[in-house]
Amino acid sequence: MKDAGVPSRPLFLRMLARSRENSGATFAVIARRFRQRPARYDRMFWLSWTLACVLLAGLAAVFLDHAAVRSWPPAFSALAEISTPLGLGEWYLWPAAAWLLIANQIDWSGLGRKQLIAVYNRTCIALFVLVAVGLPGLLTIVLKILIGRARPALYDQYGAFSFHPFTVKAVFASFPSGHATTIGSVTAVLILLFPRGKYIFLLLGFWFASTRILVGAHYPSDTIVGFGLGFGLAVMAAVICARLGFLFRSNPVGLPRLRRTVWCTPKAERHLSSYAVHGQAVTLH
Repeated sequence: MKDAGVPSRPLFLRMLARSRENSGATFAVIARRFRQRPARYDRMFWLSWTLACVLLAGLAAVFLDHAAVRSWPPAFSALAEISTPLGLGEWYLWPAAAWLLIANQIDWSGLGRKQLIAVYNRTCIALFVLVAVGLPGLLTIVLKILIGRARPALYDQYGAFSFHPFTVKAVFASFPSGHATTIGSVTAVLILLFPRGKYIFLLLGFWFASTRILVGAHYPSDTIVGFGLGFGLAVMAAVICARLGFLFRSNPVGLPRLRRTVWCTPKAERHLSSYAVHGQAVTLH
């Protein structure tokens, strides 16, 4: 019971303290796993993926970039205009960030076992999305500034291969495509979280990335490199999560596999798995 003469702390200070406590515990768990777990990563397709992206982008630059500067059929252009906004990172980063803010105010010690695991898994997904989609987007911004490729709108003036490094202007930010990078990251995230729909996600990802060509914002080579960069970095984030035991488990023959307990289905609950959530040992069953 609080003393009548001692006023309680303002709500903002209580929220700030809870946020600091939860954040500190989370980063402590991550740091501890980095220290304690061996630095073993599955052998992935990095070289093949990089070579394939470079080869496709090179072929596109030679044979497609010039041809892509044209007026597309109105139906394709109209559909592309409707679809292309889904390549904006805000659609994916803001919900993930909002959940992390909410989770940072939860009293984890007061949750029951199933509630704790549900909140824990969703927080891991939000953090994974924030890293897998956000970091490739930041890297793309840096590359745009370093490369400074003129957009198709300036084709008549500069051609398809005009580069103006460190020109911080939107008209010189064609390579790589930021929208395509985001779409590549989101496609990888969806495939990793819902592997049964991988072919559908790939087809949708290719379409949304190609809308940047149809609306005249990017060359084909811009979108190929952007999509490949986003997809590859998202997979790399999943590989690191698998090493640390978050969301994924190692898979020696392909992409990291989602842990059976992530979605807390009845089938998943039959498999025992231990987690450390903010220092607590939690058993799923």
